[in-house]
Amino acid sequence: MHFLALGDSYTIGEGVATSERWPVQLARLLREQQINIDDPTIIARTGWTTAELSAGIDRAKPQGMYELVSLLIGVNNQYRGQSEAEYRREFVTLLRRAVAFADQRSARVIVLSIPDWGVTPFAKGRDQAAIGAAIDRFNAINREETERGGAQYVDVTPISRQAVSDPSLIARDGLHPSGKMYAEWARLALPVTCKALT
Repeated sequence: MHFLALGDSYTIGEGVATSERWPVQLARLLREQQINIDDPTIIARTGWTTAELSAGIDRAKPQGMYELVSLLIGVNNQYRGQSEAEYRREFVTLLRRAVAFADQRSARVIVLSIPDWGVTPFAKGRDQAAIGAAIDRFNAINREETERGGAQYVDVTPISRQAVSDPSLIARDGLHPSGKMYAEWARLALPVTCKALT
């Protein structure tokens, strides 16, 4: 089976080894469950918004159909102060593209929520409560549209907020998740993904 992972720094695994990226860890867990899946094809870059991911997909021109497609995008829309209405519109477009890559099998598209970067050392001195509230609003949008589109939703935001009391969940850059946090995301996504694939 083929796996396409779409996103930003959280999908490319900024600050961690390739083997620690959450999609790579998920593929490994799936193989342990006797699900024969390749390591993911990743279209993602640190700093990408929804519009930039869409443009990145256009440039990459992924070929063929995928048995599994993941989508995690939106933190940079929030960080740059872009509107929730714009995010909704562009997220819906990306979700439709993801479903198309999955041969119109929406149940094989896995959307992850946006983690809360407001709890990280990088956010020190900022209004961390306001960041968390904004992340919640963006996640309400992506959850609603995911459910409307018939795709799977995995809420990793509560795990990300554990970093407030567990520094080992944050990479050395003080902002991005560590391999340990990504492992938790992969474990959370595993049962949903197994069900979708089998």
